Amino acid sequence: METHWQTHKTRVRRYISKQVEDSAAVDDILQDVYLKAHTGRHTLKSEEGMGAWLYRIAHNAIMDHFRKHRSWDDLPDDLEAPVEDEAVLAYQELAKCLTPLMNMLPEKYRLPLQMAELEGMSQKQVAEQLGLSLTAAKSRIQRARVMLRERFNEQCHFEVSQGGIDFWPKDKDSSCGR
Repeated sequence: METHWQTHKTRVRRYISKQVEDSAAVDDILQDVYLKAHTGRHTLKSEEGMGAWLYRIAHNAIMDHFRKHRSWDDLPDDLEAPVEDEAVLAYQELAKCLTPLMNMLPEKYRLPLQMAELEGMSQKQVAEQLGLSLTAAKSRIQRARVMLRERFNEQCHFEVSQGGIDFWPKDKDSSCGR
């Protein structure tokens, strides 16, 4: 181990110093790498992989260093709350538009889709809530997506441009969500 360490020590130190500016911290991290390598040498599968193994240990040690020494700035008292994210607003608008189309689906498929896509539940949560197996819940959600896409294509014209996606009813009796 010692001879391999001496072979890689300079390169590992250089790698650490490129990531961390404080030279004292570089030495501390290098020592930490050596200690972790020495105590974990039994996990090394082959001598040929020692360089990569040491770099992985060094990378993790650098990340640990930054986690420990993270600096925090106090926020000003007069900081305003952020305006709602445009993506969230677009998602909410789309959800309102898709609701009439989703209501056309059989309840067996509509309910799991609403729970997963509109309420943000995981498929596992949907399965538990509806008393289904995970496989059955996934299948129903997938089928509902296909059915919803078919309804959308039947009922709506849509256009994709740089400004986003726009859609409108194919006819005045359509349930395109508008």
